[in-house]
Amino acid sequence: MNFDSADAITISDAVRAAKVSAVEFTQAALARIAARDNQLNCFTAVTAETALRDAARIDEEIAQGNNPGLLAGVPFAVKNLFDIAGLTTLAGSKINAENPAASLDATAVVKLKQAGAVLVGALNMDEYAYGFVTENSHYGATHNPHDLQRVAGGSSGGSAAAVAAGLVPLTLGSDTNGSIRVPAALCGVFGFKPTYGRLSRAGVALFSSSFDHIGPFARSVQDIATVFDVLQGEDDCDPICTKRPAELVLLQLKQDISDIRIAIAADYFTKGAEPEALAAVQKVADALNITEYVTIPEAHRARAAAFVITASEGANLHLEKLRYRPQDFDPATRDRFLAGALIPSSWYLQAQRFRSWYRDRVREIFQNVDIIIAPTTPISAPLIGQESMILDGEEILVRPHLGLFTQPLSFIGLPVLSVPIQRPNALPLGVQLIAAPYNEALILRVAAALQTKGVVAAVIV
Repeated sequence: MNFDSADAITISDAVRAAKVSAVEFTQAALARIAARDNQLNCFTAVTAETALRDAARIDEEIAQGNNPGLLAGVPFAVKNLFDIAGLTTLAGSKINAENPAASLDATAVVKLKQAGAVLVGALNMDEYAYGFVTENSHYGATHNPHDLQRVAGGSSGGSAAAVAAGLVPLTLGSDTNGSIRVPAALCGVFGFKPTYGRLSRAGVALFSSSFDHIGPFARSVQDIATVFDVLQGEDDCDPICTKRPAELVLLQLKQDISDIRIAIAADYFTKGAEPEALAAVQKVADALNITEYVTIPEAHRARAAAFVITASEGANLHLEKLRYRPQDFDPATRDRFLAGALIPSSWYLQAQRFRSWYRDRVREIFQNVDIIIAPTTPISAPLIGQESMILDGEEILVRPHLGLFTQPLSFIGLPVLSVPIQRPNALPLGVQLIAAPYNEALILRVAAALQTKGVVAAVIV
């Protein structure tokens, strides 16, 4: 078995069948991290000692005839805004490094461990999750495994790059305006943002509470579905976690998709992108025989309103530190927070009113269609340090525009999966599969069909 490219399901099956031990897989993951991460800069902490101890416990359970879970022996890592017992939760920040270590694991970490997964460390990110590039002035930039001169995307850049580089098969990240989907697309892996409130955020450092989601990165649709199934369930420790029974999706992946109504996002989602990004969408459309287009109205205003709300909420969360310790922020984060602190309350309220109107309009669209497809990013990964790019003959800033097509969707908490498009000898690109709230199963069924057709596949380097 190739440890570098095996997906989580394959690893777990091998461990539970005692073909390979959990300790062997964990040791292999730790060896890969030690050999490659000095170039990639995915990890801010490696928990080797506890990982090996947990792996040994899993092997002991198997030897005793017990089933340690769906993810038995699967190494995983999490964005460093998830609490890990014994580690300080950095959230990409220099200031947070002064905090005491977390006493408990985040709910999502607990659930993955209960399913038998083995935590091997914490991953780099943009400071306080405010960015699309993971160029962190405190902890360095995370490099794209497909081209070390290029960004991995952000803010969950370490999470995406660690999967794409074959360091671990599973990671967790968070998504406010696209922070799972953007790096997933740029690194060529699957990245899933379920419905807002579907998964518990307890023990996760927040950026913008009314936007923040958590979700997985993985090498296959099956792995994404498995992690989603494991993480589902209400949690009283997270007040926005929905009180809904779990809807297990793994066993639905092979269901026929001929009855699923799919359309292409038109207008806003067909402008301001490189031709190759639009060609990626067309490749999915051709594979599924999609010819219908739908217009999501006022998507450009949704993006503008998302900027206003996230900047305001993020600035408010860090206001005291902005007043007394501005020099200790990443300059890029600090300046955007300061701008957010100056936004008039009337703007924030108007953005929230528009949010309600926009949610109603999109709900109407989903009465006639089940899945919408759109580009994940307008371009493939830009160079580290690149400040501007030319799109449609206009020079624009790189950082904010990487979220051009993701922000109008997380704005109202829609479930979205970014799938990596097969593009031999080219930098990765992703396509978003978008559904109405709580229709994650439909998204994953369509993604599984595309994976079976060979249209989408993670690219591990």
